[in-house]
Formats: sequence, structure tokens, C-alpha cells
Amino acid sequence: MAKKSKHKQPQTTAQQLGSVIKSARDIMRKDKGLNGDLDRLPMLTWVMFLKFLDDKEQIEESRAKLGGKKYKSALEAPYRWRDWAAQGDGITGPELLAFINQEEAVRPDGTKGPGLFAYLRGLTGNGRKQVIATVFAGVINRMTSGYLLRDVINKVEGIHFSSSEEIHTLGHLYESMLKEMRDAAGDSGEFYTPRAVVRFMVEALNPRLGETVLDPACGTGGFLVETFSHLEKQCKTVEDRKTLQNTSIFGGEAKPLPYLLAQMNLLLHGLEAPQIDSGNSLAVKLTELGEKDRVDVILTNPPFGGEEEAGIKANFPEDKQTSETALLFLQLIMRKLRKVPKPGRAAVVVPNGTLFGDGVCARIKEELLKDFNLHTIVRLPNGVFSPYTPIPTNLVFFERGGPTKEIWFYEQPLPEGRKNYTKTQPMQFEEFADCLAWWNKRKENDHAWKVKAAEVLKYDADGKLVSVNLDIKNPNAKAELEHLPPEQLVESIITKERQILGLMDEIKTLVAKGPG
Repeated sequence: MAKKSKHKQPQTTAQQLGSVIKSARDIMRKDKGLNGDLDRLPMLTWVMFLKFLDDKEQIEESRAKLGGKKYKSALEAPYRWRDWAAQGDGITGPELLAFINQEEAVRPDGTKGPGLFAYLRGLTGNGRKQVIATVFAGVINRMTSGYLLRDVINKVEGIHFSSSEEIHTLGHLYESMLKEMRDAAGDSGEFYTPRAVVRFMVEALNPRLGETVLDPACGTGGFLVETFSHLEKQCKTVEDRKTLQNTSIFGGEAKPLPYLLAQMNLLLHGLEAPQIDSGNSLAVKLTELGEKDRVDVILTNPPFGGEEEAGIKANFPEDKQTSETALLFLQLIMRKLRKVPKPGRAAVVVPNGTLFGDGVCARIKEELLKDFNLHTIVRLPNGVFSPYTPIPTNLVFFERGGPTKEIWFYEQPLPEGRKNYTKTQPMQFEEFADCLAWWNKRKENDHAWKVKAAEVLKYDADGKLVSVNLDIKNPNAKAELEHLPPEQLVESIITKERQILGLMDEIKTLVAKGPG
């Protein structure tokens, strides 16, 4: 009997947690200040963040006492969860809203002082305090009813972050909530990469414990969470765990909402103090990046289609300046890869336009082929990123140290009988099994072929670069008489128009400069 109940326990925990979260979200639906999941999930996240923090600090405090040591909490009374939120009959209504929202407020202990958010944003110091201050710099309480907010807080009080099983289960529940939010986000869902693609890229690159891993555009932290799980399996000793926690995983995310979501996502999956920079990863001069700024592994899906301001473009070499965000990130990634003791390696999601783009795009690809080993391009099937974008995408794998001699292409097929992926039928990790089996024992087949780098780089008689076309069709594919969906044709035309406009900009700049 005991064995039976032991197996049932995780399922019960998942059901209880699911019920708590569902109840909290149902309460939020009644609040007029919240508009859909895009408002509700961040709200629930910051409430859970504060409960998580307090549970964690109470455990650390108990351990310190047992060891006869003093413990200093990151938050002082009365700003800890236990001081103002834990009691079900604690402050509520207008008093609760005032305490949270106002710069100066009457605090739960009756004294006057900074409101909760004002206090959290004003924290100074390193480590945890800095993370809290940065997280809450971009947080807004959108709930307009303090009574409903108290009901939400009381529900979250039912989650116990002291149980590792409960945290693990909540991590999975949280992932499903993130997916729901991204589904609701439409065009705002740019920071979502399908889980199957993330897992494949991590498996293919295979980060090892002791290496530093970076995602400079980490969104809600998908690549970093998957990397953490991948490295965790390699931990054998206490020292290994310290390495994983302190010197392995790094990220950058400039937008406040995904930054907050990434922090919570990583905390729930076991990373105790996520090291995510809240600034724009592109806001540093490429020439100022040295060996201390470099990492062993980069895994990322940088935003594409976006445009950066002139000040950001000025951080890049004059002949490689562009407003296309994806191309700026590609240059940053190249510069951030370590040279020694062994060459750094990267896996990057790029839009199709990057493969055939000319002008600045061609010059960046020339550098990539001459100074790096661009060893693999995995061509993803149509609709992998649906419904977020119809743009065809590719995964490029390269490492420091060149030049590239040959490039392997692998065309990932759609499952038999499928013409596209949908929100309800997304790509599955298992579909990459053949590609992963091929990865270390490469041979040409119906889906794989290789091309010499010299055939890709085209120069004129004077040695001037003409083009670098990596958009190479599968020579082994069976001929298909199928046309692209209309939205992909439109996207392809828009991409080409952007490239033409980019070339016109360059010509205009050259004309303005005049001869010489």
C-alpha cells in the first residue's frame, strides 16, 4: 500500500497546484484592470516571485541558525511576504493597493515608509538584491481591486516552495502558462521558440559542465532552462553543483516582461540566482569586447524583423551597420565566442532572408565563412514557428576558428502526411531523431548534402565580393509541384524588398560621401 501511495503523490501535487493556479487566474478574470493572459500571467508571476523568495530565505535562515551563523535576508520587515501577505486576514482593499503601488504608504505594521514596489526598486547591492531591484523596475500592478488581489495572494500562499517536488511540478505548470501567454500574444510572441527546436539545438551543441553558456536574447528563458536541465544531468559532486549554479548560465533580455518571466522560469527550474542582464545586449561597441566577455557556447533565437536605433548601429563596423536586428545579433555572437583554450561554438535561429541576403548581410556571411567554421545549416520545414510567424527559418551551427571548408545542409522533413504545423499540432522533438543520429556520422542522403565554401563565396574579376548565397536547395530531394502558402510568398517578397531598400541606403550613403 505504501508503494502505491508514493507513486500517486506527484500526480496529486500536480492536481493541487493546477487547482491553486486555476483559482488564482479565475479570480483575476474578475478584475477590470487586467486584460487577458498577457496581463494575468505577469501579475501572477510577480506575486509568486515574492512568495518563492520568502520561502527560500526562510529555509536559508533555518540552515544558518542550525550552523550557528547569522543570516541577513535580502528584504527587511515589513516587506517580506511573511510580514504582509502570509496572513489570510492581512491588509486588503484600498490599503493593500496603496501599500503596493504608492511611493510613500502606510505599511502593514502601521508605520509610514516607502510602498512595496518603491522599496523593491530601490534595493541596492550585488546578487539577489540587484536581481530583485531589476525585476521590479519593470513591474506594474495592474489589478484595480485590492480585495481580489488579497484573494489571489491567499491562493498563492497555498504553494509551498520548500518542497523540491512541488517546485519541479510548478516549473512544468509554469511552462504551460508561458505557452498559453505566447499563444495569446500574437505578434508579441516574438520571444517564443518551439520547445522541440530548443531541445534539438541543445542536444546537437551538447554543452558540457564547466563551459559558459549564453543566450544574449533569452526572452522567457527557454534555451537557458533546457541548458540547465542538460548540465544538471552531468552533476556528480557538490562542486559540480556550485559550478552549475554560479558560473555556467548567462542571459540577456532588454524587455521588462520577458525578463521577469525568464527570472521566474529559471528559479522554478532550479537556478538559484539567474544571471540575466536586463540591458540591450547590442548596446556595447563590438571592438570593446575582449576575452573576458567571451563564452564557450551560445544558443539563441535573436529577434528578427526588428529595427535598432542609430546609436546601436554605431556599435558595429561601418561596413556592417544595419537596422536589421538579426544581423546585428549574428555579429555580436561571432565576437562573443571564445578563441582559447578551445574554440567556442554557437547554434542560432536565422530567417531565410539571412541565407540569401546581399550587401551588409553578404559581408557578415563572408566574415563568418572566413573566420569561423560554419559546419552545418539545418533547414526547418514550413510552419515550425506558426502561428507566430510564417517566415521560413534555419538553424546555423558554427564555431570559432576558420576558414570554413565545407558546409553540411540537413533538410528537416515534415512528418509523413503533414503539410504544415499548427498551434494544436506543433513540431515534436522526436522528429529530430534521424538528424541527431546523422549528426556525428555524416553521410549524404535524401535529406543531407554538403557544399564547398569556395562555391558559395562569389567575387568579381577585381576580387570584390559579389554575393554569398547560402540558400541552397536540396539536390537529393524528390521534385515537388507544391507552391508556398500565400502568407509565405508575401513574407518572401517583403524580405526581398527590405534587402533592396538596404542596398539603396548603402548607395545613397556612398553618393553622399562623394568620390574617394
